[in-house]
Amino acid sequence: MQDGAPLVMGMGNYTGDTMELIKGVSGGDLVALAGGPLFLLLEQYYQTYGPIFKLAFGPKSFMVVSDPVIVKYLLKENPGNYDKGLLAEILEPIMGNGLIPADPETWKVRRKAIVPGFHKAWLNAMMNLFVGCNMPLQDKLMAAAKADATLNMETEFCSVSLDIIGKAVFNYDFGSVTKESPVVKAVYSALQEAERRSTSFIPYWNIPFANKWLSTLKVFEKDMVLLNGVLDELIETALATKNQVGEEELKNRNYDEMENPSLLRFLVDMRGEEASSKQLRDDLMTMLIAGHETTAAVLTWSMFELSQQPELLAEVRAEIDEVLGDRAPTYDDMMKLKLVRLCLAETLRMYPEPPLLIRRAINADTLPAGGAGRKTYIPRGTDVFISTWNMHRSPEFWDEPEVYNPKRFLKEFHNPVQKNWAGYVPGGEKQLYPNEVHSDFAFLPFGGGTRKCVGDQFAMMESIATLCLVLQRFDLTLDCERGGVQMRTGATIHTSNGLPMKVSFREGRS
Repeated sequence: MQDGAPLVMGMGNYTGDTMELIKGVSGGDLVALAGGPLFLLLEQYYQTYGPIFKLAFGPKSFMVVSDPVIVKYLLKENPGNYDKGLLAEILEPIMGNGLIPADPETWKVRRKAIVPGFHKAWLNAMMNLFVGCNMPLQDKLMAAAKADATLNMETEFCSVSLDIIGKAVFNYDFGSVTKESPVVKAVYSALQEAERRSTSFIPYWNIPFANKWLSTLKVFEKDMVLLNGVLDELIETALATKNQVGEEELKNRNYDEMENPSLLRFLVDMRGEEASSKQLRDDLMTMLIAGHETTAAVLTWSMFELSQQPELLAEVRAEIDEVLGDRAPTYDDMMKLKLVRLCLAETLRMYPEPPLLIRRAINADTLPAGGAGRKTYIPRGTDVFISTWNMHRSPEFWDEPEVYNPKRFLKEFHNPVQKNWAGYVPGGEKQLYPNEVHSDFAFLPFGGGTRKCVGDQFAMMESIATLCLVLQRFDLTLDCERGGVQMRTGATIHTSNGLPMKVSFREGRS
């Protein structure tokens, strides 16, 4: 390894009873050792050691990359040499061989099958589904406004996002906005366990008999049995009623009139798609866990930032009023809501979901110099952390990066010091959101390269619909000091103690 990648030794001297250590890390002790969210620690090291360095945690070490030139190489120019590595190991017990943790060969097959499901006719019908799933939240906000009450909007956005993903992906009604069922608890149990594993430097779940004395593992295994049972039953029903036709015929279905317009229905009915029940289960579980969590986080931080900028909020509302009036959004409205879309993109810049991408070198490689000034040799098996947080908030790639300013995406930004980076250049009017291409990989709202998120349009549309419906009718005011909303992280960036907001009606909208 060359000098372009400094070695940073940290957090590797934890001592004490082995049993207590394992119990500690199973509760996310890496975060405690780091003194806060890991991505913030890596930001400090980035400011000191530059765009690539090696970080050691006890017996583990990682290369941490915060440079768009190197990231573009990893994700786009040589992606075949990098799999999900550590992330796959963490997620395999939960998501199996779903799209996120899948090995490269499985991923190619599953992506080819799943991507056609996100076609225009289906996405159009999903806008109506988004609106329908938001109605219980509208009722809850109305009751809170009448009572001059405060709601934890992070919880509410998590619930409505879960309801949406359940109906859209496998036609299951979680009803989580209005009730807390055992199935909903099982979903959050799986998510919390994934987060614990992502912040642990010891794979405690692989330790023999750990499930006998770790209460979190006992609960997790019990809840996974319940959740797998629900998914297996839905898949069995869909397979028993399959009606396989060609892709074009599937795309021409009237999804608004179908009793079950879910993605599961599409996959089962697509001619030539012969996925096993287990593979379908893995695909659905991946979309369930990853799909609702990221959208909820984007909505939470968008509402937080907009509540701090009354003038910007007024502009966003004016656009919503002009495009929608009092009606619900449709698919055709989406591109007209430009400022709303830019706000969501700016949230993804300031609060990337996730703040770290993980890869592992299948074979030895040499990374380009990028901003490091020197090439870096990567041995086979090296785990690489790509810090989207560092790139998204670096003054090397953004003007006033700590300021929430969605209009930044309307103008170019170049840095002559970064000679191998093409800068940020706005996309055309037909672009749903600014992405990694426009920023030459300094902005990765949904990843980049071959393994970019397949549900990016779905997530943006869902976020647009929910944000518009909330802002159309209600005023939400932060019910604590701005500094009281702290960050924590697992799979995505959460608040530490929720997002308490006092709910009232917009003037003339009660």
